[in-house]
Amino acid sequence: MLLTAFRFEVSFTRVAGDGPQRLGDGGFQEVSGLDVEMEVKDYEEGGRNDGVVRRVGRAKYSPLVCKRGMFGPAGGDAVAELWQWFQDVVGGVRPVRRYDGTVVVQDQQGRPRAAWLFSAAVPAKLVGPQLNARTGEIAVEELHLAHQGLRLEGTA
Repeated sequence: MLLTAFRFEVSFTRVAGDGPQRLGDGGFQEVSGLDVEMEVKDYEEGGRNDGVVRRVGRAKYSPLVCKRGMFGPAGGDAVAELWQWFQDVVGGVRPVRRYDGTVVVQDQQGRPRAAWLFSAAVPAKLVGPQLNARTGEIAVEELHLAHQGLRLEGTA
């Protein structure tokens, strides 16, 4: 059974310390950056002229990019928790709040089938909506997360 790319949920859990233990509500419409790149170094071994030895180095994790429509409770203002997290980091609030998280892909019945777990994420970039009075598009905010690790786990 192939999984579709439109049934997923994102969650954040505080690593340690005071402040909000959960962040966001999983209402992201798009997530990208679920990739890892391995650094490979060539080693030219003396006396070996038919090639080079390839050695692995460090893993490099791409930032996760999470996009969601701006929303608020019925009749309320936009929820600013992601912006507050970013502003706390910029404003020098220490220790920096870090969050572990998961991106869970679900099957057509809503059952979890795969989960990417990321660790110790901090906000690297936050982008507000592109405003244009000539379109009827939804206001979308974008959160870029720098993290310290990513792994895939099956959930079935």
